[in-house]
Amino acid sequence: MNKYGQAAIKATELSKLGNSPIESWEKATIEIFGDSTSQKKVCPKSTFLALAEKGLVKNILPGSYAKAKENKEYAIKAIEILKQNKMQPSTFSTKELWNKVQNIDKKHNSQMDVVLALWNNNLIKKI
Repeated sequence: MNKYGQAAIKATELSKLGNSPIESWEKATIEIFGDSTSQKKVCPKSTFLALAEKGLVKNILPGSYAKAKENKEYAIKAIEILKQNKMQPSTFSTKELWNKVQNIDKKHNSQMDVVLALWNNNLIKKI
């Protein structure tokens, strides 16, 4: 699991303590990356927030958290694929899942690291 996957898990833990998903992501990424460009990277952040917004992350209430439309669509589609394949833990690599999520040759930008970290650590609601 890469650092964005670790951030997603840490942010989920912080959310259980009463922080909003947005605050939790910020705190988790500052802890992991420090104040850097990696900490500010939008794609993994919006993927985590999209899953939280839809109520798919355990212990986080649905709400309005994510703005990035494309990453939101990628995140939801990835979860649908994982649910359809009933893979727990997933045997997909980030690249394999990314290729199933989108139909164009677009570079993966850590979105699937977030999805797979949450999925493989049983932090996604499966219903």
